[in-house]
Amino acid sequence: MRAMVYRGPYRVRVEEKDIPPIEHPNDAIIRVQMGAICGSDLHLYHGLVPDTRVGTTFGHEFIGVVHEVGSSVQNLKVGDRVMVPFNIFCGSCWFCARGLYGNCHNTNPNATAVGAIYGYSHTTGGYDGGQAAFVRVPVADVGPTLIPEWMSDEDAVMLTDALPTGYFGAQLGDIVQGDVVVVFGAGPVGLYAAKSAWLMGAGRVIVVDHIEDRLEKARTFAHAETLNFTTVKDIAVEMKKTTDFLGADVCIDAVGAEADGGFMQHVTTKLKLQGGSPIALNWAIDSVRKGGTISVVGVYGPVFSAVKFGDAMQKGLTLRMNQTPVKRQWPRLFEHVKSGVLKPSEIITHRIPLEHIAEGYHLFSSKLDGCIKPVVIPSAS
Repeated sequence: MRAMVYRGPYRVRVEEKDIPPIEHPNDAIIRVQMGAICGSDLHLYHGLVPDTRVGTTFGHEFIGVVHEVGSSVQNLKVGDRVMVPFNIFCGSCWFCARGLYGNCHNTNPNATAVGAIYGYSHTTGGYDGGQAAFVRVPVADVGPTLIPEWMSDEDAVMLTDALPTGYFGAQLGDIVQGDVVVVFGAGPVGLYAAKSAWLMGAGRVIVVDHIEDRLEKARTFAHAETLNFTTVKDIAVEMKKTTDFLGADVCIDAVGAEADGGFMQHVTTKLKLQGGSPIALNWAIDSVRKGGTISVVGVYGPVFSAVKFGDAMQKGLTLRMNQTPVKRQWPRLFEHVKSGVLKPSEIITHRIPLEHIAEGYHLFSSKLDGCIKPVVIPSAS
């Protein structure tokens, strides 16, 4: 089969690999119909995630058709059209029993923190991902779900990570009626978080970024106010001015490890001296009101980051964060998509054949050609 293969930082290419076999009776093999490149895939691409091994296939957002099932699989059959959450989880451990699928204790040998994720280094289990013609899906009776007949492929693939993560980011904010919500980052997750904030009762939604294409999308897709941080001297002061000098009720960090806006923070991240540039998180700490809430769904590495924790403590902030338990979000999100309240595919800007995935990574990483969200199509010529 053809698959994207990691060959080192900034080096990916398409190679021939064996179709993955059934390794456990509860495995399924999925023929991928559509995948996507996620902003967190770029952390791998840039060489920032520990234990990302040469030869790995990335991709934790994908949908497809069941090609083969193990002998104990009961809920899927060959030919089923399925969507697969990015979390690989057992469904029965202490954490899964409480809906914390992103923290499953049985699917990742390194599960002291995160659970298992498709195509996201050996720190999350070492599973190959879905930027390929076929992918092995463990615990197939637990994760994958049949795609409703009324749902399009492009909407479905956005529901495997990006939309649930944005929605979860808004959920973690505990938004109440009339709250002022500031979202840092106008990538796919930030756009979905801003859109979701309205559904939870926000009175104002402000999106902060520095890329005009993305800020325009925040205005048209999420109907948010926007701020280009390069046009102001101090983000926190600007946020105070626009909120009667109180600060926002809720701030959502939808950027994570590679936030722009702080030169030294960015450099120390690239040199792997810290687990990510916390500039967006520090802006959130400075911009939220005393007693406010910060939600973090942007991905950071597992090592030290220079976060303003003392300021957060002194302000009495609530910080909430985690990997999204995707399947827990699906029932409500399915309702929103079916009713037309959400149209996830509206943020897709590029459709890239698998054979051209190296160019897709370059476009997305360098934010060229207005690239906000690229999907990958294995069967496209």
